[in-house]
Amino acid sequence: MKYSASIDVPDLAAGIAFYATAFRLEEVARPVPVYAVLRGDGQRLGLLEKSEGSAPAPDTNDRRHYGRHWTPVHLDIEVDDFEATLERIKHAGGTVEQTFDMADRPRVAFCADPFGNGFCLMETR
Repeated sequence: MKYSASIDVPDLAAGIAFYATAFRLEEVARPVPVYAVLRGDGQRLGLLEKSEGSAPAPDTNDRRHYGRHWTPVHLDIEVDDFEATLERIKHAGGTVEQTFDMADRPRVAFCADPFGNGFCLMETR
């Protein structure tokens, strides 16, 4: 079994620019005009363009919004170059909301992409 993750973004080009810059990913496929596959370091990430205000499922009153939002499912991204990655995240338009530097533990940061999708950046253990 394999897992992969896809992230909804309101603008595919802006999404590609953020994730390529922040995590050194490159686009490797565009199976349809609104979906891009990025890859780097053996990992794969999908970006799917979905407009603000669109319904996430047919029978719901929910609507997509791209302000900062909480979700119980998020990415944990483990990196060797923790400080450099934090700087790239900020440079690419993401936010670093909180960092944790505890003795005898890898560093962790709560972050968000420019579209409000939260993720945790984790220093390699």
